Amino acid sequence: MLIGVDVGTGSARAGVFDAKGRLLGLGKHPLALWQAPGDQVEQSSDQIWAAVCAAVHEAMAGLDPKQVKGIGFDATCSLVVVGPNGEGIPVGPSEDPARNVIVWMDHRAQPEAEEINALGHPVLDYVGGRISPEMETPKLLWLARHRPKAFAQAARFFDLPDFLTWRATGSLARSTCTVTCKWTYLSHESRWDPSYFRAIGLGALADEGFARIGTEMLTPGERVGGLTAQAAQELGLPEGLPAAAALIDAHAGGLGTLRAEVPGRHEPATARLAYIFGTSACSMASTVDPVNVPGVWGPYFGAMIPGLWLNEGGQSAAGAALDHLVHLHRDAAEIEEQAQTAGRSLIAHVAAHAETLAPTLSETIRAAGQVVVVPEFLGNRSPFADPEARAVISGLGLDRGLDSLAGLYLAGLSGIGYGLRQLIEALAQRGIAIDTIMASGGAAQSDLVCQIIADATGKVLALPEGAEPVLLGAAMLAATAGGTHANLQDAMAAMSGRARLFEPAGGDIAALHDKRYALFQALQSVARQQAFDPEP
Repeated sequence: MLIGVDVGTGSARAGVFDAKGRLLGLGKHPLALWQAPGDQVEQSSDQIWAAVCAAVHEAMAGLDPKQVKGIGFDATCSLVVVGPNGEGIPVGPSEDPARNVIVWMDHRAQPEAEEINALGHPVLDYVGGRISPEMETPKLLWLARHRPKAFAQAARFFDLPDFLTWRATGSLARSTCTVTCKWTYLSHESRWDPSYFRAIGLGALADEGFARIGTEMLTPGERVGGLTAQAAQELGLPEGLPAAAALIDAHAGGLGTLRAEVPGRHEPATARLAYIFGTSACSMASTVDPVNVPGVWGPYFGAMIPGLWLNEGGQSAAGAALDHLVHLHRDAAEIEEQAQTAGRSLIAHVAAHAETLAPTLSETIRAAGQVVVVPEFLGNRSPFADPEARAVISGLGLDRGLDSLAGLYLAGLSGIGYGLRQLIEALAQRGIAIDTIMASGGAAQSDLVCQIIADATGKVLALPEGAEPVLLGAAMLAATAGGTHANLQDAMAAMSGRARLFEPAGGDIAALHDKRYALFQALQSVARQQAFDPEP
């Protein structure tokens, strides 16, 4: 048996799999989240670890821990700050040491990111030309400026996936996935660039030889160490159990989907786009050689699949954007009460109703009417790399009721699809041709969602039939570290299952999406041109 652990924004989950990728057990535990003015979002590393342990215990209920051969972790790319004894260092004005994690979606470091981008340092060539406030060096610079005492007290700065392997094994080794994608480590050259850190005002980290952010790097799936006695007791697993170098959560989803068997399609992984659709959306394209795509993160060497380069796009808010959108409707509160009576969330209730509005899933888009949504409530991650971008909704009337709300939802969902289409076109302009979208994530577990995304992009979409592809990707790491499979590619080949196909609609529906996409782009362009600073 192999254990995969996934730490998302709202919960920690654990899955137990066999060597063929079949799910044997599943556990889930919620996470606390603190939000404050100034786009500040924080969590607790101790509470996250406790949730991980609870999820593993639940997943292992009735199973024999002695049969477990390895454990793998993935998590959001959040910044964890700890002291010399692993204690939390407060990262915000609460002064609460339990709140020692700056969550990935926290945008407090936007001014620092802009300053870094203005310098134009060559390392930015490997983050799509512009660094994001969701990455770690702007957050570290914010800490150094606004929380200098906390910055000085910190013994270690971890990306959350690396914190989990450290908490499990005591090893300070970092994953090339995390440090390359979020910390500006040059994986293709196996080095940090001291000149970058000195140029942006973090020379102290370079002067220390980068000891606080990592000096030993391992590729995903490499054995990082064995469980310590304390971690083994907390997890209910054998001491010394091999643990793997981790992945960012979206990248684990890519690992768990890219080799799925798609009926009638046998293209290589480089012709497939891993699309993880959850709270946010992450889109990952693999290439044999490095390709720079403006506004798209990367190219990153070996950040997901060893030996391949990675370009990473997506949006900071996707599922979260849809949830926010439906709650804006004037009848949302009343309809939410109806949904709760039926035992569903508002968005699930609305989506279920949307499916009834036409004879086929593709034709439901007609219910959106004239409403077009650019759902950039939390900026545009790609291809414009504009965290200041904001949403646009056009075509609203005075309509009320569930049909109206379902139409608004469909407009928002197609807007998510048009953003993905925009990204795929940007990749194509640089020679990265995508044939199939391989979808995963909580928001993608719906036939309506998959069909609308396929229709909006004009691309075939495949949804793996196997349960929990993100957890499966983490279990593939465990299989590699524990020796169940020789390497990550073998684990992918052995543990990936089959996928269902969603073909894009043609004819009138395709023409309708073309028209809506043109309106989407026009609205987006106007919003970008008219952006202004409300401060005097």
